[in-house]
Amino acid sequence: MDMLNALVAFLNFVVVPGFAYGSQLALGALGLTLVFGILRFSNFAHGDTMAFGTMWVILITWWFQSMGISAGPLPTALLALPFGVAITCAFVLGTDRVVYRFYRKKKAASIILVIVSTGVMFILNGLTRMIIGPEEQSFADGARFVMTAQQFKDMTGLQEGLAIKSTTAITVIMATVCVALLFWFLQKTRTGKSMRAFSDNEDLALLSGINPEKVVMVTWIIATALAVIAGTLYGIDKSFRPFIYFQLLLPIAAAAVVGGLGNPLGAIAGGFVIAFSEVFVTYAWKKVVLYLASVDLAPTQLLQLLSTDYKFAVSFSILIIVLLFMPTGIFKGK
Repeated sequence: MDMLNALVAFLNFVVVPGFAYGSQLALGALGLTLVFGILRFSNFAHGDTMAFGTMWVILITWWFQSMGISAGPLPTALLALPFGVAITCAFVLGTDRVVYRFYRKKKAASIILVIVSTGVMFILNGLTRMIIGPEEQSFADGARFVMTAQQFKDMTGLQEGLAIKSTTAITVIMATVCVALLFWFLQKTRTGKSMRAFSDNEDLALLSGINPEKVVMVTWIIATALAVIAGTLYGIDKSFRPFIYFQLLLPIAAAAVVGGLGNPLGAIAGGFVIAFSEVFVTYAWKKVVLYLASVDLAPTQLLQLLSTDYKFAVSFSILIIVLLFMPTGIFKGK
């Protein structure tokens, strides 16, 4: 029984949160790697695009709630999500037309576009803070749990309970659907094949009659939609504060690099590698060990390698190690 209790504690505090966080990072990394693979620069504004889009989802969610509109047991934010995606896509496409297109026509070096995206990042960050403020905002509603710890204890008779939050289940399901739709789009549709061709060889793709502006537009729309979905899922699962999304750029970038920058499949794998690494290192293992160790050997310390305040240090360390020893990542990206 102690072994089963230890396993349940491990699932409850490591595996389930890791899957939810990994799904959020994977969606964010997918958008980042699409921009890198097709538009050929690292978009430093990606994290703040997530914050900007999530802000609109929150504002529309509050508006719906004030009118008594809800999604029943599901978060009202899911109803507001399409509107947040549409507003953010319009803003990003406008930014591309006003800012990025100029540098594309000049065939500017990638590092120039990176610097430009840093400027866009600060503008997005400032706009988000001006509109919604820098404080933490809560907008999750609906049913809180799919299964509570007490329900699990009653079903199994175990001492340790397994709780699955509704937001965790929604995150994993939505991430799975988004990834499936994206790979179907890239593999089966004419536009998706054009994007892949443009990514592999831009000159040959142009000679084949592919419209580069259409490819750029679709890339921004998909990357922005993934960013807003990832940001919203992170917000309802945890909380929303603009600066958190600024910090999220690090684990998202690390996920993209670990998986292989420019490789969509690698972005998904990298997201889960980073998420589980952060959870493993920052989790206090005392509770699991207490079930397995004898009374004489029971630990008195938390058995936590790093405080959760330093979880982004884990992402940064992994990013540096991969760049030093395997810069193309797991799936050999660019």
